[in-house]
Amino acid sequence: MSNSLNVRYDNEPCYNIYFRPDFTDFAQVFKSDLNKNYDNICVVSDSNVAALYLGEVVYIFKDLCDNVCSFSFDAGEASKNLNTVSMLYEHLIIKKFTRNSLLVALGGGVVGDLTGFAAATFLRGIDFIQMPTTLLSQVDSSVGGKTGVDFNSYKNMVGAFYMPKMVYMNIGTLTSLDDDNFACGMGEVIKHGLIADKDFYKWLKDNKESIMAKDYSALEYMVQRNVDIKRNVVEIDPKEKGIRAYLNFGHTLGHAIEKLSNFSLGHGQCVGIGMVCAGYLSKKLGYISIEEYNDIIECLKQFNMPVSVSGLYKEDILEASKSDKKMTGKKIKFTILKAIGKAASYLDFTDEDLLEAIEQVLE
Repeated sequence: MSNSLNVRYDNEPCYNIYFRPDFTDFAQVFKSDLNKNYDNICVVSDSNVAALYLGEVVYIFKDLCDNVCSFSFDAGEASKNLNTVSMLYEHLIIKKFTRNSLLVALGGGVVGDLTGFAAATFLRGIDFIQMPTTLLSQVDSSVGGKTGVDFNSYKNMVGAFYMPKMVYMNIGTLTSLDDDNFACGMGEVIKHGLIADKDFYKWLKDNKESIMAKDYSALEYMVQRNVDIKRNVVEIDPKEKGIRAYLNFGHTLGHAIEKLSNFSLGHGQCVGIGMVCAGYLSKKLGYISIEEYNDIIECLKQFNMPVSVSGLYKEDILEASKSDKKMTGKKIKFTILKAIGKAASYLDFTDEDLLEAIEQVLE
């Protein structure tokens, strides 16, 4: 496979995504791709990623710009809010950032979403690039231009569609992930296979051992195939007016569970639980068989994904799901499977249908 992909927006080339085993050629790629001199660069990270990679990345940027600084915040979803954005704004003002400055998102999905939102809104918009370091951010959140933060525990309620200038993926960073963070990414990986590529879904199951051992060639293929799936969707529907909603498979009830668990479960883990619910509804509609539904559950288990949750009530999960951005009028725009590898939207589930699906994942 190619070690780079181009993402188009409004049928025009928009930005490139690079796949690399390390940061060795980042400076070269940066110069050739962006061909722009920035007056200030700020590398934004969180406390976990900063300890591993921030020093190396800042050092690289100091050969590219005279004024390089960094900003880091406490790792975790609890930091993904307007208070953190406000602190970042203040940091940029003190450092005299201008419209000719650059933000760099070095980290996982929280870092990428928050940094992108800050870039979209600071001085009405400055450039930013993504350097995702987690499986979840590499296969999902760094691609497609969605940025945002949570508001009063409502997931991604404040945000903007804002495209990065470049995405540079050091796939080698995946070897530093703990089991929970790796599993979070696998939730989105499995989702992409289920909604868009039956053969890739089969490949995941056939190559479980290599993936879980973090074999580089397996990770490289897996990340690139996921990015290609998401790229194809967002190029057709960049602002989620149509088929981009298919990427929300497992997310509607998954987001509700994530909120009610006070983010004690990771995003990808909650998406996995949400996929069990969505798979159940797909089975109830007759689109997938009981065997296919059970296979989805088994696949999630094989990649260390939870398929149930304890301590929550189905009525609370249903109510929380109705605060989701994906509401159409008073109905939830729910993503289902028409078949393994093919998704669709469905608006006609009753509360009773949804409660029945939620029951499948409550311990």
